[in-house]
Amino acid sequence: MLTLATFFGGPPDVHASAPGRVNLLGEHTDYNDGFMLPVATPQQTEVAMSISEDRLFHVYSATLDEGVAYAGDDHPPAGFARYIDGCIRLVEASGVVVPPLRVYVSTDLPVGAGLSSSAALEVATLRALRSLFAFELDDVALARIAQRAEIEYAEVNCGIMDQMASSLADQRHMLFIDARTLAHRLQPLPPGSALIVIDSGVPRTLAASRYNERRAECEQAAHLLGVAALRDVADPARVDTLPAPLRQRARHVVRENLRVLEAAAGVSAPRFGQLMDASHASLRDDYEVSIDALDELAAALRAMPDVYGARLTGAGFGGACVALGREGHAAAAAQAALALYNSAGRQGRILIPLPAQLEPSQ
Repeated sequence: MLTLATFFGGPPDVHASAPGRVNLLGEHTDYNDGFMLPVATPQQTEVAMSISEDRLFHVYSATLDEGVAYAGDDHPPAGFARYIDGCIRLVEASGVVVPPLRVYVSTDLPVGAGLSSSAALEVATLRALRSLFAFELDDVALARIAQRAEIEYAEVNCGIMDQMASSLADQRHMLFIDARTLAHRLQPLPPGSALIVIDSGVPRTLAASRYNERRAECEQAAHLLGVAALRDVADPARVDTLPAPLRQRARHVVRENLRVLEAAAGVSAPRFGQLMDASHASLRDDYEVSIDALDELAAALRAMPDVYGARLTGAGFGGACVALGREGHAAAAAQAALALYNSAGRQGRILIPLPAQLEPSQ
């Protein structure tokens, strides 16, 4: 693995970082102009950047111990460098002159856990570019460019929640987002609660999942219902007129939006947990993005007396589950749930609370 000093031959010109995100409610609603409630992770992706000494872009990931060099009129092969290249190209398209660069990436965000390591990479890259070239770009506009980079260069037709969360969220508050207007506000977690996130041990990637397929099904459902997006369905009963599987996809989105709006209005921790449980059931049965490992992990978390509710977080098909635990008891509950989950031969690991926050096993 190359060190920062070895890669740059000295200190880099700029550093920037961005967090991943955990979505508490509002899964697969962002590309339907809906509502969501993510929280930033304590784990971050860091990008260091300098102007290159030659005519090549040099991009290196310390986490993957993988690098690529390419000319400015070329593009890197598929992989992490595509996200960086997409951000650079879109900044250039806005009128900023970007010379060849050296870019060094490191992260403690687990890849494949559903915590949006890709959005964190995009946002951190754009923050570094903004710092290096001193151009005006507010945090919402930055999220929009990050989303475009993922769609146009990584070929994932994603919504904007992940990029908004990496750009605007923090660890202490939920970020309520209206995907249509990008109106947003920070609000505290339910009183007396704390977060638990456990990786199922089953990795996933958006590009390799059926994410794009689900988006296309939602767009077809909206077309048949005569609305611009499923967010505009005022009467949930209308989705019952759709054929399967569009009926199930639309039912999840419409009801998920209602769950987010209720939670964002302010509810107790037990009620928030009930909404999370209902969300997981909907993702499993109607949206069909859960897998056995995620169902088992959510059930293990819900079996803990100090857990209010649990659900998969992220696009599904693997990754992590998030739970709302009782404040002061979340670490012990996480350890007990992990032990129960792994007793069946799984390979889960606790991501939040961080290891330093965990109480010793009994």
